[in-house]
Amino acid sequence: MSIIANEEIDNAKLENARKIIIDLQNETKINVDRGKGPFTAAIFDDNGNLIAKSSNCVVELKCSNEHAEMLAIMIAEEKFNNYDLSKYNLSLYVTSEPCIMCIGGIMWSGIKAVYYGVPSKRVEEITGFDEGFKPGWLEEFKKRGITVYGNIEHELGEKVLEDYVKAGKPIYKPDR
Repeated sequence: MSIIANEEIDNAKLENARKIIIDLQNETKINVDRGKGPFTAAIFDDNGNLIAKSSNCVVELKCSNEHAEMLAIMIAEEKFNNYDLSKYNLSLYVTSEPCIMCIGGIMWSGIKAVYYGVPSKRVEEITGFDEGFKPGWLEEFKKRGITVYGNIEHELGEKVLEDYVKAGKPIYKPDR
């Protein structure tokens, strides 16, 4: 599976994202054993400083909105005491492609770039999570000035998700 991007691929950005996503995948393995969900997100500024990081806490906190991306954004907004993060030139790194809810949260937060690991299709195939209907989201982000790179170190992330399922951890989605 090749890297996807909504701009011409910048190898320096991609290599930086690889390192961060590998670290996040390794951290996710540990956090799953602590009761967290199998996703982790981190926000960095353009100088490489970590601004916020969170695991998925849906099951732990019994709240469907507690996705890793949403929590990391909330932490960053609290840190800057501002709902508009656009002036801080922040990038979000996440172990898997954002779901429909997180795409909205990212767009409205002012995050400037998103780098993700496992694509939603594979998340759904491996786990059964419902990632939502997201037609054309890469292009929509590009129109709004949000850079996206995806499928970064996806094999490592797929293994984390497979281990989560094999361990019998909860697949959280509403009954339909």
